[in-house]
Amino acid sequence: MKGIGRVWIALVSSVAPAAEDIRDIRGPKAVPTESWLMTAIVGSAVIGIALCAYFIWRRRRYREQGTSLTLAQRALQRLEETRPLMRPDSAREFGIAASEVIRSYLEKRFAVVVTQRTTEEFLCALLQESNEALARHRPLLAQFLEQCDFIKFAGETLAAADLESLLQSARCFVLETGERPTA
Repeated sequence: MKGIGRVWIALVSSVAPAAEDIRDIRGPKAVPTESWLMTAIVGSAVIGIALCAYFIWRRRRYREQGTSLTLAQRALQRLEETRPLMRPDSAREFGIAASEVIRSYLEKRFAVVVTQRTTEEFLCALLQESNEALARHRPLLAQFLEQCDFIKFAGETLAAADLESLLQSARCFVLETGERPTA
């Protein structure tokens, strides 16, 4: 009997009167809006957003400044980037890189096809075309391109002074043929 009494007590205690079981709806609890924690979180978020916006603005501005270079300035910059290759052991790579910079510059500046032709084909076509601005600089251009071909295809190594002279002739060509600033 003792076992049945325990079950009976558990059953009776689990059934509660209906009035105690249902609770009435209570109003909303007030959350303090002036707490220092909330102010710190909102302030940190505002500062974080402002910093992100500032860095995005600076990155765009930096990119825009890089794109405002003239064609000649970009070519001179690319020529300077070939300077680490100006060693006798990497003369071939320097010749390829410097020649590519000048050929690319020629195509963009004078609207001629250079990169798909050999040096001889390009120089012969230059004599036949009526591009006076480029024809005036033919000797300097021919000397530079032939010297680059000599380095690239003959496998010759040049002294550092000769490589510097080659770079200076490329720079001279770009400076002489570059766009004139408008006043």
